[in-house]
Amino acid sequence: MKKRWTLESYNSSVAQHLQEVLNINPIFCQILAQRGISTYDEAHHFFRPSLNHLHNPFLMKDMDLAVNRLASAIQSKEKILLYGDYDVDGTTSVALMFSFLKKYHDHLDFYIPDRYAEGYGVSLKGVDYAAQNEITLIIAMDCGIKANDKVTYAKEKGIDFIICDHHLPEGELPNAVAVLDPKRNDCKYPYKELSGCGVAFKLAQGFVEQNSLDISQLNELLDFVVISIACDIVPMLGENRTLAFWGMEQINTVKRPGTFSLIEVSQRKFPLNVNDIVFGLGPMINAAGRLADARQAVHLLLSKDETEAKVNANLLYQKNKLRKKIDLQIVQEAKFILEKEQERGTLESKKSIVLFRSHWHKGIVGIAASRIVESHHRPTIILAESNGFAVGSARSVKGFNIHNAIKKCEKLLINFGGHNHAAGLTLKIQDINIFREKFEQAVRETIEEESLTPEINIAAALSLKSITPQFWKILKQFAPFGPKNRNPIFATKNVEDTGSSRLLKGNHLKLNIKENGEPHFNAIAFGMGDFIPEVKKGAFHICYNVNENNWNEKTDLQLNIKDIKF
Repeated sequence: MKKRWTLESYNSSVAQHLQEVLNINPIFCQILAQRGISTYDEAHHFFRPSLNHLHNPFLMKDMDLAVNRLASAIQSKEKILLYGDYDVDGTTSVALMFSFLKKYHDHLDFYIPDRYAEGYGVSLKGVDYAAQNEITLIIAMDCGIKANDKVTYAKEKGIDFIICDHHLPEGELPNAVAVLDPKRNDCKYPYKELSGCGVAFKLAQGFVEQNSLDISQLNELLDFVVISIACDIVPMLGENRTLAFWGMEQINTVKRPGTFSLIEVSQRKFPLNVNDIVFGLGPMINAAGRLADARQAVHLLLSKDETEAKVNANLLYQKNKLRKKIDLQIVQEAKFILEKEQERGTLESKKSIVLFRSHWHKGIVGIAASRIVESHHRPTIILAESNGFAVGSARSVKGFNIHNAIKKCEKLLINFGGHNHAAGLTLKIQDINIFREKFEQAVRETIEEESLTPEINIAAALSLKSITPQFWKILKQFAPFGPKNRNPIFATKNVEDTGSSRLLKGNHLKLNIKENGEPHFNAIAFGMGDFIPEVKKGAFHICYNVNENNWNEKTDLQLNIKDIKF
């Protein structure tokens, strides 16, 4: 698929100022400016994140109410239920709060809703469980901001709520004792992009500070926080970057039995990076909620014993293996349907994709939708049947708000929710065809043509001779990478094959290239084997990340090619 290369914009005067005060390669000053960093102090905080830079938790609206209610529950020996969503953010939130509170309180329980029987968020069944077990305080994490009726129902049963959420509120807030959400309109908290687990961490921080407890104990929780930040795809700047930086330190140095066992079965190597979490650990934690009981993930994260941890990790590994198999089947079927539409000439004119098969797995359709977006680059909705309804997930392309497009069809929907890039929805099966038409119309009316072509954001043009050990030493300090702080993609024009480039198994391309006759550089281009005849003919342009390659106990720098143009 043809891709467009776009040079990221930046303020040249800011970059010039940074060059004067930092005295580093101008390329890095340009990249810092692209990330909104404009002063020496901001650059210092970026390159040297410190936990001292964390914001005062009591700047968050209702934090005083939340901490006071929690302290009261502990003092009165009330039963507390930790309630979390069934994804990585929710399960790490529960594990974090359970690990923290267990030191001060014995009367703890946790609850993760069943994805299929209860759906997303706080459920009536969950509140009933609390009532049946004489629980008087529920701490809801990574959910709850729209649970108005559930919170009211709980209050009728004598149960209070503290909500720790990071999703965008809509309308009136639930009548909870405290609603911690930096996205509240009336919340003055300086950083708005925390994960759900990040908000739970701030509650723990607030409790520690108000009660003059040992602040260093918060460090023990940061591995949970970085897993949530990495997997929930929140911006990797500001407070998230600080939490993630020290979370990576924690996960790489303190071998918590649960996460260590997960790392072992994922076959990831120390030191881990954010990609190892996103593509190695996250899918296994998520697999529990997708195919079985998400409480299995919490049990793993809380494992104290190595043997128990290994059993739990292997269980999640097997669940994820099954998830991959189901995912592959759905994607293959979906692509077959689209190929048939292409043959009939009905696909090319469409701006969106909506597919439904009753036998597809409800818990996997979101992943399948993402893969169809990768291959066809259209806003995509994949639907399956559940309890007599069509339920599914939507995934968008860059620059298009899929939530708004779905909202234009809301009269046909039983419910829906999400954000700009992803959403979930439920509708009657008999309404799918008319929904497909209305959704296509909504997309067609609002999508920009350029959004239908994949975009690669280029941080800077670069000469290969600039990629030195010193260059790499500074580039590494931009990690941990994530949204708003992506691993920079560089572009180099008019490189040539040295004659040593070759095709690898799996249609991958192993490149050995030179620029202006200068010494060669190794590169890998995954899935680009079809380019080899053109590569052998003459000069071409590349865009790439710079990575470290470890092979046979030898370490060198390698380019990870993102695209090739001739």
